[in-house]
Amino acid sequence: MRVLLAEDDDLLGSGIRAGLKQQGFQVDWVRDGQAAEYELATGAYLVAVLDLGLPRQDGIQAIQAVRQQKVKTPILVLTARDAISARIEGLDAGADDYIIKPVDLHELAARLRALVRRSHGQTSNLLRVGPIELDPLACQVRVDGVVADICGREYELLHTLMLNAGRTLSRTQMEERLYDWGHEISSNAIEVHIHHLRRKLPPGTIETVRGVGYIIHKQVAL
Repeated sequence: MRVLLAEDDDLLGSGIRAGLKQQGFQVDWVRDGQAAEYELATGAYLVAVLDLGLPRQDGIQAIQAVRQQKVKTPILVLTARDAISARIEGLDAGADDYIIKPVDLHELAARLRALVRRSHGQTSNLLRVGPIELDPLACQVRVDGVVADICGREYELLHTLMLNAGRTLSRTQMEERLYDWGHEISSNAIEVHIHHLRRKLPPGTIETVRGVGYIIHKQVAL
């Protein structure tokens, strides 16, 4: 699950990034509001964490700018401003949630998962398609109730496809959601992961849409 973090405090930012990575998130970290606006506009992130007191452009301005561009990425405001008026300002600008510093990393992770879940119309943490059940908390996949040997990039790819069940994703879209900055991505990485997943899932789970990408239908035909 790829996350954008916008925080100008080096100590806090490094702590949040490390903590979220330990909980299975891929984290890209920027340190000013203009960079946050630019990265959010790419649409590559499932969710974002923005400090309000950012240099060059504050968090409120960044949120307003991307909402004007119709960017729908869920945004959680992370702020030391505990006044109710500051919270209202952030939510009215287009933020989806807020949390006050200092932050508990487990609570932050839970709130981010909830935002992603709601943004994809999910009412439960568990994702289900046919006999396949994916548990984001345990980072575990079960097929017909049996734990499948699916982890790492394969798990992240399956998570992405199941979150977008019924929608075809291109290779570029999947790469954007799987890899944070600094990763060398081979030209056939997605195809290799798809190949391995197909060996571990029921036949027909992942369909190739020729010339477009891949899709998991909301109901797997068995």
